[in-house]
Amino acid sequence: MQQIKCDDCGRLTPSYDIVNDSSSREYRQLGGRCFNTKLAKLGGLDAVEHVQFEPVVLTDARGDTHEFHFCTHLLGTGVSLEAFERRDGHPAGYQFQVIGDPEDDLLRLLGRLLEKMRRALSVTHIEDGELGLQIAEPQTRVRGLIECDEACEGRVPLLVIDGREITWEEFGRLLMTFEGWQFNLEIRDRSEEL
Repeated sequence: MQQIKCDDCGRLTPSYDIVNDSSSREYRQLGGRCFNTKLAKLGGLDAVEHVQFEPVVLTDARGDTHEFHFCTHLLGTGVSLEAFERRDGHPAGYQFQVIGDPEDDLLRLLGRLLEKMRRALSVTHIEDGELGLQIAEPQTRVRGLIECDEACEGRVPLLVIDGREITWEEFGRLLMTFEGWQFNLEIRDRSEEL
């Protein structure tokens, strides 16, 4: 896992918890705790707590386990609580987010996030079949996350469906099962429920 030194406190921080701050004249990399403290002062928030939640292991509909790590960041008028799996020290696989009020109880926000995660993990959208990757029966709905496919220099998306990375080409082959059908593409913020 890559660690980056916070330009404010000097503490080594996992790269996924670094925020690039350009609010002053110079560009700085701040750890989540320092960034949250800075935003709280700027926003006049008195008692913003910085809680670091321990990783949680949840099981999906296939019986596979997934370990989730957490980050909390102030967003001006809101607070973001994010959960993600890690691969090679970076967020990958399933990723979730909820947004609440900065003065909300973070344990309640964590409860909302865990409920959202459990609902998402209880559904299987794709499966390996005789013809390769297929939409899981009886569904014709696929939900996922749009990422950047570094193997294609970021020019095409990489989709994360059921915690699996699916290339744009693989997704196209998956859709060919439905040649002649209609579709409805709906894109939502990561914090929204699908």
